[in-house]
Amino acid sequence: MSEGQSSARTPTGGRAPVGRPLLSLTLASMMDEVHAHSGAVYLLSPDHPVLEMAVMAGLPRAFAAPWERVGLSAPIPVSDAVRERRLVWVGGEEEMARHYPRIAMVLPYPFSLAALPVATGSKAYGAVFVTWPGTHPQELSDWERDHLTAACDRLAVRLERAAEQSLPLAPEPDLLAAPLVGGMAGTLGTVEAARMVSRLPYGLCSLDLHGRVGFANAAAAELLGVPANRLLGAQMWASVPWLNDPVYEDRYRAALFSQHVTSFVALRPPDEWLSFRLYPSTTGLSVRISRARAVAEMNRSAPRSGQGQPRLVTITQVLGLAGALTETVGVEDVVRLVAAEVVPAVGGQGLVILGSRAGRLRVLGHQGYADARVVERFDGMPLSEPTPGSQVLRSGVPAFFESRQEVERLYPALLVNPSEFAAWAYLPLIASGRPVGTCVLSYAAPHHFTTEERAVLTNLAGLIAQALERAMLYDAKHRLAHGLQEALLPHTLPSLAGVEAAARYLPATQGMEIGGDFYDLVPTQGMAAAVIGDVQGHNVTAAGLMGQVRTAVRAYTAVGQEPEEVMRSTNRLLLDLGSDLFASCLYLRLDPAHGRAVMSRAGHPPPLLRRPDGRVRVLDLAGGPLLGIDGSAAYPSTEVDLSPGSLLVLYTDGLVESPGTDFEDAVADLCRRLTDLGDLPLDDLADALVQHGADAENRLDDIALLLLRALPPD
Repeated sequence: MSEGQSSARTPTGGRAPVGRPLLSLTLASMMDEVHAHSGAVYLLSPDHPVLEMAVMAGLPRAFAAPWERVGLSAPIPVSDAVRERRLVWVGGEEEMARHYPRIAMVLPYPFSLAALPVATGSKAYGAVFVTWPGTHPQELSDWERDHLTAACDRLAVRLERAAEQSLPLAPEPDLLAAPLVGGMAGTLGTVEAARMVSRLPYGLCSLDLHGRVGFANAAAAELLGVPANRLLGAQMWASVPWLNDPVYEDRYRAALFSQHVTSFVALRPPDEWLSFRLYPSTTGLSVRISRARAVAEMNRSAPRSGQGQPRLVTITQVLGLAGALTETVGVEDVVRLVAAEVVPAVGGQGLVILGSRAGRLRVLGHQGYADARVVERFDGMPLSEPTPGSQVLRSGVPAFFESRQEVERLYPALLVNPSEFAAWAYLPLIASGRPVGTCVLSYAAPHHFTTEERAVLTNLAGLIAQALERAMLYDAKHRLAHGLQEALLPHTLPSLAGVEAAARYLPATQGMEIGGDFYDLVPTQGMAAAVIGDVQGHNVTAAGLMGQVRTAVRAYTAVGQEPEEVMRSTNRLLLDLGSDLFASCLYLRLDPAHGRAVMSRAGHPPPLLRRPDGRVRVLDLAGGPLLGIDGSAAYPSTEVDLSPGSLLVLYTDGLVESPGTDFEDAVADLCRRLTDLGDLPLDDLADALVQHGADAENRLDDIALLLLRALPPD
């Protein structure tokens, strides 16, 4: 019976205890009801928007290592389920690759997955996912959906009660197969024997879900060339040197995920080919090993025997790193990711990423150094200086220093202000056939770099180099975009008699983060002119046209044109320029001395007016079409009362438009916020009104905001 079912019999008003295995029992019951073969429960962190894996069942936690702790914004099913409060279904390999490519890269196996939120009507507590082998139908049945949803709802109620009574959840172990049958070589426990016999016509070798050997008969030990007592309790690829290759581990992972019989052949040095056939179940795998026939002619490169040392990184880590690096954006992201995932995996404690610009070394980022000056003294150093970082960057050849004495003997300059580390790997970061930087891995103690380790580190550097090249290009475009945007928008707003002003601009977070939204405030004789507009697009063309429109409005204002004439002249200018882009615009002439404003509008969102008594209304002004469409269009003007204390809010549609939101509802919400916050100092009010857009991670449009408050006469 599931925890959810038993909780239903708790007396009303009684204290509902949280059983120690609440999460485990719920997950096990859920998987049993829908015949899933693995799953996990995530709990939402109370302090951060992060989901943390609390318990996993059916598969080793290492399979989900890249997602043990994930942000709510992460593009994975459990995050989507919590964020969108819905069941997320992924029906197979193709659907996973299409919607969640990073997961498909790390787990390229046939399986289906359902993720659900664990939430009540008012609060989310976490999420659950369960998986099925690739034989599951592509669609989730109604009864499976109902069972999963009901189980998650019951779990949410139990967690809500626990929170109300301040009852913490005790840590729970993952739900895997029963412990290994230990003991001497040749010992066969009855439980493991039953499992093995049920899977194979004859017993050879049995692995648990972690890949550890629970039983091996004498024939298996003889074929593998390893005594049975060395096999028991260890992973096969760790005990057998010539099986210590990610390709073979991948076959084990594929068998567990797909629950399909999987085969491979491997060369036992010097010249004997063996066939491995893996029979999976939800409790582990049975492996049949035999001499392979007719494979001598196969042109395969086989792993050579080594010393049986553990691999530097696993295939899961490599694939996880590759997927994570594709999602990095700027150089800081690359440095942070390499420090978090690569450095610990290879046994290092420090990291420096170096680049170059104008013939000088540049420190792009570093972590793990107690004294930052040890690293930052190299920033700006000529590449011709004899340092290992510049040497590797120039030559593209890696350098490994196993002790402090070794590096100081070759580079005496490093004796000055030495770091606290004792060994280093300098890896060239080569992308598109050219060096883009150097990755320096630092070790706290002297470290011997084996041939295999040097090869692995050099190959990891290739992944890092590609991400760094993309990140440097992104950062360069980002700097260009912001520089251009700052040049086209006013640096400050002028001080005007009788008017207080504040403005904000936020670029879209997609594309080049540059767009066509603009605003301006222009002093005139005894009055002032204000304009806000939006040229369609988020690129350099839109920004350039925006600069021309803003300049034109200033020029027409300077010669004394009335608001409707300014709009007509600007409209004709856009048509004469022959641009395919259109622009919305709102132009107004302020006369604070007489308490009025005259406005003209071209397809722009209506401004808001907050009266001194706090009431807010939408100014539904007459106007004309977007600029740049019709050369004969008229743009009638409207006069609005602007008594002292009144506040005008001019904005572009990025402030109120978002996917799935009705425009009128969004404007009404803006009016409510303006009613509540309108008495704040103008700069504080501007920050508060754009806060929602500033917090958005995927802002689809630019936001421009101009606030104008009429002041009482001196």
